[in-house]
Amino acid sequence: MKVLKLSTLLCLLFSSATFANENNSTLDAYISDVKKEQFKYDYEKNEAEGSKLHDAWIAPINLNYSYSRSKPGSKELTKQTAAIRMDQPIFQSGGIYYGIKFANASRLYADYSVDVAKRKMIKETISILMQIKKTTLLISKQELQILNAGIDLEQKKEQYLNGQLDSGFLDNAIIQKNVVTQALYDIQTTKEKLITQFQTLSDLSYEKVSIPYLEFISGEDFIKHNIVLKLSQAEAQKNQRYTDVTVAKYLPKVSFTAGYNWTSGEQFLSNSIIINNELSYYDYGVKASMPLDINAFRDVESAKVDYLKSQVVTRDKQRELNALFEQVMHNIDNFDKKIRLSKNTTDIYSKLLVDTQALFNAGYKTQYDVDTLQNSLKIQSLDSKVYEMDKQLELLTLYEMYVNDGK
Repeated sequence: MKVLKLSTLLCLLFSSATFANENNSTLDAYISDVKKEQFKYDYEKNEAEGSKLHDAWIAPINLNYSYSRSKPGSKELTKQTAAIRMDQPIFQSGGIYYGIKFANASRLYADYSVDVAKRKMIKETISILMQIKKTTLLISKQELQILNAGIDLEQKKEQYLNGQLDSGFLDNAIIQKNVVTQALYDIQTTKEKLITQFQTLSDLSYEKVSIPYLEFISGEDFIKHNIVLKLSQAEAQKNQRYTDVTVAKYLPKVSFTAGYNWTSGEQFLSNSIIINNELSYYDYGVKASMPLDINAFRDVESAKVDYLKSQVVTRDKQRELNALFEQVMHNIDNFDKKIRLSKNTTDIYSKLLVDTQALFNAGYKTQYDVDTLQNSLKIQSLDSKVYEMDKQLELLTLYEMYVNDGK
């Protein structure tokens, strides 16, 4: 019920492009072309390594050639040899089949590893962009607080000069104005740092680009399309296939062998006679082998332990992700409470402003009172927008791991 309630509270904050769940791959546009090119090469390397591992069971054909000169007597002799040999396994007690399966599982795991790294960078880029927009709102809010502090200072000055307040109240007003002004400088510095970070990750202009609107994700979908969980599952599958390959490594193997040999050389006989011999022949056959290794059992057990551990890690990862989802939902619920509180405060300030404006017109209130309430009303409006941004940042934590290709 809590999740259903929260789903109705997630609404649009800015007039920006909407990214439906099945189209969230367009979030890639936020990282720079150079970053995307790096990830492209990572995927290409995975493909090359996967293909190499897939065909690792195909033995190479060995080509050999040699040429030599010698001088056992008065004349120089030459000799040439060449050979072509192959030793191709044709049966490995399932090792060939499991080797191909292990190659496919390794390729899938490697691709998910790149996916996770890419999504982390995308999340970081969008998070920085959101924080830039958030600091812009905070700067506007701080400027209003400075105006109110300035109004309070002017009021304290007049009251002090009229003998209505002692110097301590005036001193506190001066200090308060300095405090809120220094806070503005700190926020501006933070914004500049965020802009620099964003420019290192994206080609887009932070001033022109829209913030993506991230839709609500149900807990079921978050787990079903979670790339971090898929990575963990892929690792478990890879370890399972490696266990099969390890077992097959110590079982009987049958290979087909074939070769062709050629020799040509001069031979020195007595009486300074030199003859030229040339010989060529081929051979083929089959051979069977089976290693007897004292560490075979330990090797297999080690692989099995890795597989069993990866299964436990996967279950534990799902628990962590479920807890993370609940925590994000709880945080969003708290921000919704803050938004409601801010709106209630806005209603109070709105009524006070109307009443104060009437009293000002009647001569019972000053312009300072009207301006202070107007600024406070604007501050509450900005607070609501900041909390909405905080909700989007919370959802971004989920979108870092959520990839739905519409399949």
